[in-house]
Amino acid sequence: MNIKEIAEGIRYVGVNDRVTEKFEGMWPLPYGVSYNSYLVEGSEKSALMDTVEIEGVNRYLDEVTAALQGRALDYLVIHHMEPDHSGSIPEVLKRWPGIKVVCSRQAADMVKGFYHVEDADMFIIVNDGDSIDLGGKTLQFVMTPMVHWPETMMTLVPELKLLFSGDAFGCFGALNGAVIDADMDTSRYIGEMYRYYSNIVGKYGKFVQKALGKLEGVALDYICSTHGPVWHERIGDVTAIYDKLSRYGSEPGAVIVYGSMYGNTAAVAEEIARGLADAGVRNIIVHNASVSPMSVMISDAFRHKCLIVGSATYSMTLFPPVAEFIEAMQVREIKDKVFAGFGGYTWAPNAVKGAMEKFCAETGIEMQEFVMMKQSIDSSVRAQAFELGKKLASLEGVK
Repeated sequence: MNIKEIAEGIRYVGVNDRVTEKFEGMWPLPYGVSYNSYLVEGSEKSALMDTVEIEGVNRYLDEVTAALQGRALDYLVIHHMEPDHSGSIPEVLKRWPGIKVVCSRQAADMVKGFYHVEDADMFIIVNDGDSIDLGGKTLQFVMTPMVHWPETMMTLVPELKLLFSGDAFGCFGALNGAVIDADMDTSRYIGEMYRYYSNIVGKYGKFVQKALGKLEGVALDYICSTHGPVWHERIGDVTAIYDKLSRYGSEPGAVIVYGSMYGNTAAVAEEIARGLADAGVRNIIVHNASVSPMSVMISDAFRHKCLIVGSATYSMTLFPPVAEFIEAMQVREIKDKVFAGFGGYTWAPNAVKGAMEKFCAETGIEMQEFVMMKQSIDSSVRAQAFELGKKLASLEGVK
């Protein structure tokens, strides 16, 4: 078995990155990440689908050269211009002079801006529904702007029911030998897909829905993303995940995110968690915002129905790690959550509650209740927190 041969004439030529610690300088990569590129060969022409991050360029060029076996490379198709996929464009253009770059108009402008490629004759600008015949294989282009940059597109190969999807349906995690999901245990990648979507794509749900609408009714046997496995057996699962998350749909469960300086606000969080558990909620996740990675907190909040946020008062406002989390939720335009808040203060009773109310007003999320604590937790606050957990558990979708 050739593990890199996806379908007849379609070969994987991507690279793994097990060195970079944070994707985009922010998001942890405990399992690494793959930068996926693919070679498509027809009876007459060949096309390279995207490139890879520049640090992997030498391995990448060697892989593509070996796969071509002396044949010409006619086209470079660009689905997304973020440098983790476009970084090797200049080296590809040097290695195969005369190659044509196939992309959207905005992508062409970005190639010029990022890599100072000024030869207009090098580009073939495509629009929605345009196609290129490679000889027995057709590249049919689908414009999908803002998934998750404005220039993004996808490419169908209808003869093979195969889709090159750009970043869509991607996930964190390097590939460990196998390339196609049928040849591996994908459980880790599915978990990392939630984190990838919420961290990277989360703001652009309505555009993901438009892209999914364009693919509705299209029979697919393979989805070849630019990160993570090639999806074959689990196409239904991964498209359902993207559909749900882009509609801001949630799974049952509750996520508590809190910030505490001296333990009192933390104690309130623990009581809320006990109330949730006592009422039968099985999936409860508690994050100390000073310790938990922002990436994981964002992912968990996106994934689960109930979100409860608590903060100590700090300089007349939210505790900074909690403020950062709240801002991340607003940036991603989070919606349709069962939401509650809690907070502690010494002399500024409205600081935390006011910030939570502002968050709700700006996101359109209703605050079910707010538990207020003055200076330290006591039996009354414990009882309120426990009862809040029980109340939230009774609401639709939480358990």
